[in-house]
Amino acid sequence: MKILVTGGAGYIGSTVCSALIDKGHTPVILDSLVTGREEFTRGKIFYKGDIADRGILEKIFKDHPDIEYTIHFAALIVVPDSVERPYDYYKENVAKSLELFKNLKELGCSNIIFSSSASIYDDVEGFMVTEKSPLNPRSPYARTKYMMEMVLRDFCEAYDMKGIALRYFNPIGADPKLRSGVHVQFPSHVLGKLVEAAAGDSTFKITGVNWDTRDGSGVRDFIHIWDLAQAHVKAIENFEEAFKKADNGNSNYLVINLGTGKGVTVKELVSAFEKVYGKPIKKEETDPRPGDVPGSYANGDTALQLLGWKAEKSIEEGIRDALKWSDIRETIIKY
Repeated sequence: MKILVTGGAGYIGSTVCSALIDKGHTPVILDSLVTGREEFTRGKIFYKGDIADRGILEKIFKDHPDIEYTIHFAALIVVPDSVERPYDYYKENVAKSLELFKNLKELGCSNIIFSSSASIYDDVEGFMVTEKSPLNPRSPYARTKYMMEMVLRDFCEAYDMKGIALRYFNPIGADPKLRSGVHVQFPSHVLGKLVEAAAGDSTFKITGVNWDTRDGSGVRDFIHIWDLAQAHVKAIENFEEAFKKADNGNSNYLVINLGTGKGVTVKELVSAFEKVYGKPIKKEETDPRPGDVPGSYANGDTALQLLGWKAEKSIEEGIRDALKWSDIRETIIKY
């Protein structure tokens, strides 16, 4: 199958493109390269442009009329940054996605997989969330994801489209074949910061140690990026079957959580990292960042039932792959 992948030059999108190729599918990448890397598009079908640009979408579908699905990753994603720059997040993540969905429908591509976020959930007792858990997006970033889920749901009901929102947590690691990985020079996510600290460039900050968790640090669902990529492939390959299996009143819209089914605290991740790395890193405890929450992890029953997917890789594998990628990153990406 041929699949349009917006944001396919980013960390997650590029890994999903590799997973699609490995399964015999053909990704068509649309990326503005504002945050993505052209290095990740080499050897693939790639269009540089904005997701809200009707002209480039028309060209893509003229060149590739056999595109059956769109996986929509393109977005700004840094929670504290969204608190400081909400306009940019609403413009890029909401206004442009709205135009994208409208143009996809008019150009004949009515099947959409939307990269959403588990950050839209409220705090729940025990920290494990299901697709029916209450929502409470608490940052501009999280609210943009919530808004676009609502838009996609309404489009699916009004315009005979079909959409699956995949809500997931904290990707870690790299493509095990080291074709791609975290590409930003100064990462904001937790494992990237740990790798930075291991390189001796910084002190790792445990942001928030007074949450109501077993050790005071936030609970997260750290999912290996390759497991996450496999889930997106499964969502493509089992798209129609998922709707047949779902108990959702014949709705054209589904929500599926992707996660490991177990929570890991930030302090536990640090300990695992130091064990894999082989020595301690510099670290300190600090206050939470703007937009931080205690955290949660996913019940994966729906993903297993509807997509036949479950996470298989450990956090230790994610740490090892992240370290391997860090060793070669600058031979692939030229800053």
